[in-house]
Amino acid sequence: MLEDRTTAPSDTPWPAAYPQGYAVVDVETTGLARDDRIISAAVYRLDARGEVEDHWYTMVNPERDPGPVWIHGLTSKMLAGAPLFQDIAEEFSARLADRVLVAHNAVFDWSMIAREYARAKREAPVRQRLCTIALSKELGLPLPNHKLESLADHFGVVQQRAHHALDDARVLAEAFRPSLHTAVSRGLRLPLLECRPLTEWSGSGSAHIGQQSSGGYGPGTWRPSRKRPPCPYPNPGRYEEGKPLKQGMRVAFSGDTSVDRELLEDRAVEAGLHVSTSLSRLTSLLVTNDPDSGTSKVVRARQYGTPVLDEAAFGQLLRDVEPAAGQGVPAAGRGAPVAEG
Repeated sequence: MLEDRTTAPSDTPWPAAYPQGYAVVDVETTGLARDDRIISAAVYRLDARGEVEDHWYTMVNPERDPGPVWIHGLTSKMLAGAPLFQDIAEEFSARLADRVLVAHNAVFDWSMIAREYARAKREAPVRQRLCTIALSKELGLPLPNHKLESLADHFGVVQQRAHHALDDARVLAEAFRPSLHTAVSRGLRLPLLECRPLTEWSGSGSAHIGQQSSGGYGPGTWRPSRKRPPCPYPNPGRYEEGKPLKQGMRVAFSGDTSVDRELLEDRAVEAGLHVSTSLSRLTSLLVTNDPDSGTSKVVRARQYGTPVLDEAAFGQLLRDVEPAAGQGVPAAGRGAPVAEG
């Protein structure tokens, strides 16, 4: 569809409420869990209209095994002489300051970045993020899936080194600019979400980044230092096998997950689901990788006949959540405030 590739004409008034600058970010990590580390980071700084100002890249010594080398290509030997995160935190901050963080699946990049800053007893200077997956949904781009390569193909951007932070950030920056201009030409609000720092607890009971002294969590446990807003959509009822998830469904989680629980919950919230800390007769589904466990949530799910999904199946369904009645395209962050310009 040609109209998806067009950009705002030069005489189109630029929205005053749009952000004044963007930091297009990609990080490569040792894995996806809460204790995994960043091993490389790249930032393309863009001005208000999406024009590239400069770019920056660094490897980071994670002080542990580098994880899936076959994906990112960074070996322990290559990372041994790289700076620690606390050594590049100030430079990273300078690249992020006063800009909206833009990333593909931004909740993941932001979570990893926020944790690294918390470990360094610092706070990332980021207040809002924009996910290019959410933006592509807002624009109704005819993509076969939500992979970065599909977004790049749509805009004719050539990928040179997939899963290399600098090249992934370049590709995303090149695809973001026409997306931004298309949003302007259609008068769309950008799906911006607020960023708040994460908190790390230590086993000694000491606190970093504003920890409550009675947090009650175990050593090394992460919790977001914020309270989620209530789900704006009514509960459409229980999940039905073979059908998509619907905005407003109440989702509960039980047991360990391969992906950080906070990350999974954030993805669910951004898709328009209601994340519940308990399970009741109103719960639409329970997500657990161990349906035979005896946890209270699993027991209640059996009693109430609540549908149960594993993490992988839930992740697949999150890719295409059906909008609530009266809503348009399902998109993470619908209705989020636009940064004042």
